[in-house]
Amino acid sequence: MGIKAFAPASIGNIGVGFDILGLALERPGDEVIARKSDTPGLRITKITGHQGKLPYEVEKNTAGVAALRLLEHLGETGRGIELEIHKKMPSGSGLGSSAASAAAAVLAVSELLRTGLSKREILPFACAGEAMVSGSFFADNVAPSLLGGIVLVRDNPTIDVHRLHVPRSLYATVVYPHLEVLTKSARAILKPDVSLEAFVRQSANLGGFVVGLFNSDFGLIGRSLTDEVIEPQRAHLIPGFYDVKSAALAQGVLGCSISGSGPSVFALSANSLAAENAGLAMQKAFALHHIESEIFVSVVNQEGAVIC
Repeated sequence: MGIKAFAPASIGNIGVGFDILGLALERPGDEVIARKSDTPGLRITKITGHQGKLPYEVEKNTAGVAALRLLEHLGETGRGIELEIHKKMPSGSGLGSSAASAAAAVLAVSELLRTGLSKREILPFACAGEAMVSGSFFADNVAPSLLGGIVLVRDNPTIDVHRLHVPRSLYATVVYPHLEVLTKSARAILKPDVSLEAFVRQSANLGGFVVGLFNSDFGLIGRSLTDEVIEPQRAHLIPGFYDVKSAALAQGVLGCSISGSGPSVFALSANSLAAENAGLAMQKAFALHHIESEIFVSVVNQEGAVIC
């Protein structure tokens, strides 16, 4: 017998909140099964859906590192535990794949050992797993994947995270083109300096987006969902990005930008019809650039990681 946990994909940054905003989707997501074993120590015994790309070594696997850091905190590193990791989404997709694996792993192990720890209490260990892959300690994907909802990370080092209000009819559309953009590579191209004008505009957009969420003001959300800093630097990594964005905007979405480091592109909408139409239009735009893609349309997942 074991414990199976599911953790959803997420949209990191949400355009206007680089490294500090994240949104949980209903699907896709990753599953991790944790079982007790007579063999001492933590082991990864099975990985599916990864095309041979993920390591079985615990210290080199995001789920393994996350679970191990939890066990170290509990003083249970000698406990025999086996992990099965079932990847339901591709790595390097801009959907928080490594974050989902880390979130599912810590939740599964915590429940297996009946620690009684809350999701917020195990969040630091999931973040540690994500940091191993991305090279940096950020919670904008891990926090929504584990906690659900739309999350603001006020401070990453101290994991000072806060759930934001989610308007009832807010929908997210994500189109994943069959390309790969690695987080480390996408971060490496970013310039270290931001002009004063861009800083002011981006700050105003971030504030407007948050206020728009709390007031369910879709007009304000739409006016604010403009990335002045990161999107212009990363757009060239996604062939046809501006055509895809234009296609989404033509369907009446609130806004459209790059999900996380890309290559996935997301749009937010005030209703399901606009969200579905935008997905089809975005997919068609990618096809014109000879790129196959997948569509995910979802309300904001308020539950996050769950035992299933």
